[in-house]
Amino acid sequence: MLSFESGLAAYPALVRMMATGGRRRSSESDELELGSSGESEEEMEDSSEDDQENEAEIQRLEEQLSISAYDYNCHVDLIKLLRQEGELEKLRSARQKMSELFPLTEELWLDWLKDEIRMAEKASDRENVYELFEKAIKDYICPEIWLEYAQYSIGGIGQQGGIEKARGIFDRALTAVGLHMTKGVAIWEAFREFENAILGRYSPPPSRCFILTPEQQEMVNAQLDRIHKLFKRQLGVPLLDMETTYAEYEEWADEPDEFVTQVYKKAQQQMEKRKPYEENLLAADPPKLAEYQAYIDFEVKDGDPARIQITFERALSENCLVPDLWARLTLYLDRQLKIKDLVVSAHERAVRNCPWIVGLWKRYLLALERHQAEHKIIIETFEKALNAGFIQATDYVELWQAFLDYLRRRVNFSQDSSQELEELRSAFSRGVDYLKQDIEQRFGESGDPSCTILQNWARIEARLCKNIQKARELWDRIMTKGNATYANMWLEYYNLERAHGDPQHCRKALHRAVQCTTDYPEHVCDMLLAFERLEGSLEDWDLAVEKTETRLNRVNQQRTKAAEKEALLTKQEEEKNVQRKKGRSEKKAAKRAQKQALPGDKRKADQEEWGAQIDQPNKKPRAGELEEAEEEDMSAECGLFGRENNTRILETPALQKQKAAAAARNKVLHDNSKDDLTVFVSNLSYSIANPEERLKEVFESFGQITDIRPVYSNRGLFRGYCYVEFQEEKAAADALRLDRQELEGRPMFVSPCVDKAKNPEFKVFRYSTSLEKHKVFISGLPFSCTKEKLEEICKEHGTLKEIRLVTNRSGKPKGLAYAEYENEAQASQAVLKMDGMVVKDHPISVAISNPPQRKQTSKVEASRSSGSLLPRQVYGARGKGRTQLALVPRALQRLPASEENTENGTLRDQDGNSKGDSSIMKETKKMTNADFAKMLLKK
Repeated sequence: MLSFESGLAAYPALVRMMATGGRRRSSESDELELGSSGESEEEMEDSSEDDQENEAEIQRLEEQLSISAYDYNCHVDLIKLLRQEGELEKLRSARQKMSELFPLTEELWLDWLKDEIRMAEKASDRENVYELFEKAIKDYICPEIWLEYAQYSIGGIGQQGGIEKARGIFDRALTAVGLHMTKGVAIWEAFREFENAILGRYSPPPSRCFILTPEQQEMVNAQLDRIHKLFKRQLGVPLLDMETTYAEYEEWADEPDEFVTQVYKKAQQQMEKRKPYEENLLAADPPKLAEYQAYIDFEVKDGDPARIQITFERALSENCLVPDLWARLTLYLDRQLKIKDLVVSAHERAVRNCPWIVGLWKRYLLALERHQAEHKIIIETFEKALNAGFIQATDYVELWQAFLDYLRRRVNFSQDSSQELEELRSAFSRGVDYLKQDIEQRFGESGDPSCTILQNWARIEARLCKNIQKARELWDRIMTKGNATYANMWLEYYNLERAHGDPQHCRKALHRAVQCTTDYPEHVCDMLLAFERLEGSLEDWDLAVEKTETRLNRVNQQRTKAAEKEALLTKQEEEKNVQRKKGRSEKKAAKRAQKQALPGDKRKADQEEWGAQIDQPNKKPRAGELEEAEEEDMSAECGLFGRENNTRILETPALQKQKAAAAARNKVLHDNSKDDLTVFVSNLSYSIANPEERLKEVFESFGQITDIRPVYSNRGLFRGYCYVEFQEEKAAADALRLDRQELEGRPMFVSPCVDKAKNPEFKVFRYSTSLEKHKVFISGLPFSCTKEKLEEICKEHGTLKEIRLVTNRSGKPKGLAYAEYENEAQASQAVLKMDGMVVKDHPISVAISNPPQRKQTSKVEASRSSGSLLPRQVYGARGKGRTQLALVPRALQRLPASEENTENGTLRDQDGNSKGDSSIMKETKKMTNADFAKMLLKK
């Protein structure tokens, strides 16, 4: 079956591998050393200057990392410089620190491994290299690293047990990456070459004819069997270019095994099914997320766990920052394979790659508990999660809750006291303090306004520990945190007392609820009456009826007053509008009368008309007439006769006709039936000479234009907006893409043409105001930063779809920008690498786009005062927007909780006296302008 020539052909290669041990050959290092011996003096001086610059840069990078240890780019730059300078000990230390914080890429690992292999001389050094290989194969599944590991192990086969050790590493490599359809074949071929080389050591050359001893023949047969099994295993795996391997097998074996042939044909059929997915991956551009997801769906449907896992690993090697991909892999392993080492390793790698995702940490803790990891390891994992840097305050609440659930499951509540129970109580106390101090200081909000952790603690004390008194104390803390006005909080407490307390405390809780609740007072009143029907005496019933009726009457009075006040404000506003319209009509009538009074003296009439307008002290010029007013002031001050020349220039008949035509053009009539064909263009520059022609050039590419109607003032000046009517609806819809495009130095606003009289709530806002994980928000940019410059910075971290610089209405930059990437993985990578970057001496801040919610209208506040239930304000990852400024004096920004203390569900004033129901609903005293002035001047 096997010729002796094949064994001899492989033997020299094996000898070379054993001699080098995977290290660079001495001739290469000699060439590197000789290359530097013939340098001139000038070259040496230049080299010295470069060394000094590199040393200064190394020192700067080390200082930067001491301040910000999680700066990924800084780690990479430092390793590159140290490797260039040959600082081996510092280089090793820098790589070690980076590997502790981040998973290293394939390139970084290969460079590190090659450097360590070159320096390994002693047997102990080889063991260190083996340990380093073991760390490298844990970050990502990389065929190149496994191949390097197997080849390096061949260098130690001369030692005792070296062959078995190398063979074991090859076997592990096949298990890890042998199913890789494009790169796995290299591992298979290297393994077969290794076994053929071992066979060459046992087989004599054909020129020397002697008979093998029985022991030698047995070893040869065993080696032949190993090679045959390798062929059989490889041909049973669907790999690209399987035909070549099968041809080698036919050449190696005199008579191919029929079973191997059947296995090969079956694997070939499987390969043909997967070939389209492999071709899509080869044709696609990185990171190929969509193609990998389709491939994973196919493998999951096929149901082979090994192939599913290798496909996931291939996808993650190029999409390591996609949290959903890690979550899908860990979920599959948790539910399907359930192998401890495999599951725990996947969870650990998931949180190392995406540490900002709290869901991955929660699943990691559950996996450790599920596979019975040591308590110490789970504690350490939780502490790492606390330092991961989540983007929302609520993430920390979820993490603490998951950890407390784990500690609760460890407690044996049949015992009155135990170490686990004390640890649980201590963790609850620490969690509450952590959320109150650290999280509120970092995010400006607690993240747990409903006190869910305190609620769970109280339920555990009441139900499991039978300590209802401790539960009451905890619930009192919940109520004093501003929750006493919510009916659901009182009902939760009532249910707790009902299940584990006594009727006396239940009645007390419901009475307080009736007194304090402001969102659903009717509900708590019904609960009190229902309780007294079951538990109360006649006196208790009468007291409950009296208290609920008094409370509901007062609530109805408050709601009636609020409704009357709102109706009065609406009526006053309507009366003001009528007065305004009446005043405008009277002014127009007076102007017409002045024009008709002296038809022969137009100059005097014009002077009287303009004089009447000048005498109006509070006349505010409209936006379109602002430039006209400025031009008139300039002509008055800079005329031929200086400042005192206030005489108006006489108008020529041609000028009068031109102004009359402009006034006629000012009245632009719009047909509402053509709204679907028309777009409204605003925020245009007033200095556009011929708006019709200019806008025609801009919009004619979208379709045939029927009409362009610019709007002019009474003086004939362009007012900065117009109507553009198309012949087709599609053209009008396509034209909306020009919204915010710059024209004549100003952003042009293009919006649908909507009749606001019929649709008063219609608002056009192009940009999303919710969380967008694929978009980043950049602040702190210099005003001189251009779109092109920012695009150069951002495109290094992914494929950009859009860059938008935020400007005001005049087009001036605000130092803010949005960068939209192709997917959330690239956006997350941009946040990690760009946050804190210095652009033109300006440190910038980069975060995932999550604008804060806008303030609710006064109507919402009015409805809240009338007793309707509204959700609390919830802010995004960045809390209240950094660009929002509080224009209200600080004295007016006090929260109600700071003025009124709530103890055990009863509202109290600053002196500690209990306040009745009238004080709860009492209206705030109105303040005059003088009161505001005193507050602002108060020191």
